[in-house]
Parts: sequence; structure tokens; C-alpha cells
Amino acid sequence: LRIMFPMVGSVDEWRQAREMTERLRREIPVADLQLGIMIEVPSAALLAPVLASEVDFFSVGTNDLTQYTLAMDRDHAGHAARVDALHPALLRRIAQTCIGAAKHGRWVGVCGALASDPLATPVLIGLGISELSVSPLQIGEIKDRVRHLDAAQCRQLSQGLLDLSSAKAVRQACQHHWPLS
Repeated sequence: LRIMFPMVGSVDEWRQAREMTERLRREIPVADLQLGIMIEVPSAALLAPVLASEVDFFSVGTNDLTQYTLAMDRDHAGHAARVDALHPALLRRIAQTCIGAAKHGRWVGVCGALASDPLATPVLIGLGISELSVSPLQIGEIKDRVRHLDAAQCRQLSQGLLDLSSAKAVRQACQHHWPLS
């Protein structure tokens, strides 16, 4: 059984959630329970090394994390076109999360629109993501994309994307390195 807590922004919030779960667990014993958090707010990504020492897994919620990192409302008609999850600032947040998780042997998944973007698949693998939660219609396409990628090359090329200046530049580099068929 896995339980994932959304919108955790601090270690204290996580500890309160964990304690609540442990109280319930004493009432309803569960043999194998994993507790994790959604990385949806920038503070959680920045605290990933600390949080990873206490959780079993992370799932990066790219829709919210993009909105909060870029300080743009993704539902606002004037901003929606500029809210791009392949922005280098967001990729840096994902990289920070993966580095923090790896220090404690934790896995990191991604959900949200970015997980279903085939152009982003090699980038996410390269940053250390081990699970993609994609829309059902895209499972086949994303699985096929993953099967044809070289993880070492993804790691090497993804690091260079973190130094680019815009989502447009990242998308262009991705199209160059990993063109979509």
C-alpha cells in the first residue's frame, strides 16, 4: 500500500502527516506501507534531501510545480501559453528532487502533463526519474520511447539542458537530440 500526501511544503507538515498515518496504522495494521509526498511546491523540491531521509518516495506533480515555480496561473488565458514544464527552472527543481532522493535511495516519479510529453521523456529519465504516470492514451507511445533511449546519454544530455535560458531552447535541444518520429 502506498499513500502519497499532496502539497507538502515543509518538514513539519510531513511529520504531522506521517504521525497521523502512524496513528491510523496502529488501529488498522498494514504489512507493507510506503509513505510519500507530492513535490508540488518549490519549498518541497528545495527540501528534498531532508524530506527524502523520512519518506519512501516522491512524485513530482509537474502541473502545480510549474505554476508555482514560474509564478504563473496555468488557467489564466494570458499566461497559459507561457507555462511550459520544460522550462529550465522547473527542470532544475526536478533535478534537485532526484539528487536529494538518490542520497537516501528513494525513487522519484513524475505525474502531470510533463510525464505524458514524449519530448520530455528522455529529459526526465536523464534527470533521474524512475516512474512516469502518463495518461492512458499515451502509455504505448511513452513505453516505446523509453525502450529506445540510452539512459547514460539521457543523463549526459539532460544536464546541459539545465543551463539553457528558456523552455523554447530546451524544446529545440530536445528535438535535436531526441527527435520525435
